[in-house]
Formats: sequence, structure tokens, C-alpha cells
Amino acid sequence: MDIEPLGEDFEENCERFLPEAAEQGCVWALEGEEGFALCESERHEDVDVMPFWSQREFAEAHIADDWADYKVVAVDLEEFMDDWLEGMHEDLLLVGINWNDELEGEEIEPLDLLEQLEQELQ
Repeated sequence: MDIEPLGEDFEENCERFLPEAAEQGCVWALEGEEGFALCESERHEDVDVMPFWSQREFAEAHIADDWADYKVVAVDLEEFMDDWLEGMHEDLLLVGINWNDELEGEEIEPLDLLEQLEQELQ
């Protein structure tokens, strides 16, 4: 099955995240020796963003440059919702949602994403 690539429309990329993650039962992240991939926020000073993708291929596209030694890992959706988002909120991290090949996209508060995922799964 061909997966339509992520484009320049951040909102559309973000909208794809919920149903695709719900369908697969997981989200995808990049993990390296130092831990999971982080970027500086484009919108908030001194805040880091941890990107996640709804398709393995979207995450794989970012294994290059600073993340060349990283690997794609699946995070179970229930674990993501129960543990990760709460922890990211406490650590003052934002979630990057389905960032495109230029590492551009929405940055969202973890608890806002948790609420949206809960609605999606109802």
C-alpha cells in the first residue's frame, strides 16, 4: 500500500496523525544512544520538541545528518498516552506531530494531544 507522503500543509499532516496512529496502535519515534530525538522549538525559546510520526516511513525519512545513527522505534499507543505524554508534560517538552522532510510541522502540548487521542479512540 502506497502511503501518501507528508506535505507542506502542517495542519493536514497533523490531522493524519490521529486516525493513522489509532489504526496502527502505535506511534513512531527515533531513538539514538543518548535517548530519543529532540529538536529545539521553532516557536518557544528554551523548549525542546520530541517528534513522533504516524507511519514508520515518515520517521525513517529523518535518519540522516544529526540522527544518522538513530533507529525507528514503535511506541505502543496506550503506553504513549498513559506514560509518555504525561512525562513529556512534566519535562516541559512539546510533541512534534508528523513533521515533514524539512522537519517542519505542528508543535503541540502533550496533554492537548492526549485529549485529542482519547477523542479519536472513543
